[in-house]
Amino acid sequence: MLVVVALAVATGAAALAVALLLTSGTTAAPQAPVTGAARIAAMLGGIPQNGNVLGSRTAPVTLVEFADPQCPYCGIFERDALPTIVSRYVRPGKVRIVFEGMTFVGPDSATALRTALAAAGQNRFWNVLELLYENQGTENAGWVTDALLRGIGAAVPGLDTGRMLSERNSATVDAAVARASAAASNAGITGTPSFLVGRTGGAMQLVHATSLTAAGLTPALDAALAQ
Repeated sequence: MLVVVALAVATGAAALAVALLLTSGTTAAPQAPVTGAARIAAMLGGIPQNGNVLGSRTAPVTLVEFADPQCPYCGIFERDALPTIVSRYVRPGKVRIVFEGMTFVGPDSATALRTALAAAGQNRFWNVLELLYENQGTENAGWVTDALLRGIGAAVPGLDTGRMLSERNSATVDAAVARASAAASNAGITGTPSFLVGRTGGAMQLVHATSLTAAGLTPALDAALAQ
């Protein structure tokens, strides 16, 4: 008898929930669970963001990173090397990072990049980008879903997710994609991740990173800082 009562109560609750949804005429958009939100927030917290640029405007050295949100090697760099570079060089104001997004891998690359660039208008580009890398799926498997992007948006403090999603095909994002493509062409970039390093406002040099760890780039960053 107790089981019957419990089922009756549960059935009544379910019916009430359905009735409420039908009455409101709306349902919440689905969100996929994301990992790494706390770590990314801690890594980026307090560091200035200006569009696709991370770090102080007055940093003496600039690191330009050409990367594809789907590229697995880019993902390794972002997860393994970037935290050390940010803590050792970006947070103290020594280096600023400019991210130039590529879409070499396929359609999911474009969706992911455009979403991150749309968040740049709210100075949350790096939060979205790093959460994309943190939750990176198999290349061209359709992993960049709206549910994932909503989950990422919900995990970024202060981000208007609806605005981000609505601005993915804006003229501003179109211009950012074109600018990155032109910059890659001018630098002779043929693969990702690739890097340029130089004094801010000065000539940039293509760096052949010796590994996808922070140690693969620190000699070039230290040399530029010593100039």
